[in-house]
Amino acid sequence: MSINWYLAVSATVFCIGAAGVMLKRNPLVILLCLELMLNGANLSLIAFSRMWGNGDGQIFAIIVMVVAACEVTVGLGVIVALHRRRLPIDADELRELQG
Repeated sequence: MSINWYLAVSATVFCIGAAGVMLKRNPLVILLCLELMLNGANLSLIAFSRMWGNGDGQIFAIIVMVVAACEVTVGLGVIVALHRRRLPIDADELRELQG
């Protein structure tokens, strides 16, 4: 299978995630769409790593997955804190985090 197919799927997943980040207002959905974008980038990293025959892209993809897990943990913590304080969970109406 050629790398073009991997890159096409990667670009599609990334574009779906980017559209979700731009169009949705729910912070939970925005986090999920960010995960889609990171997974699209990981797929392209692994495809290029496989094409060149070394493991550098795969190692970098693992690092990106660790960063994504940390991002989800912090993001879900913020969403739960907002929900407990009965604040609106709408990305356009969130003013609590502004200084």
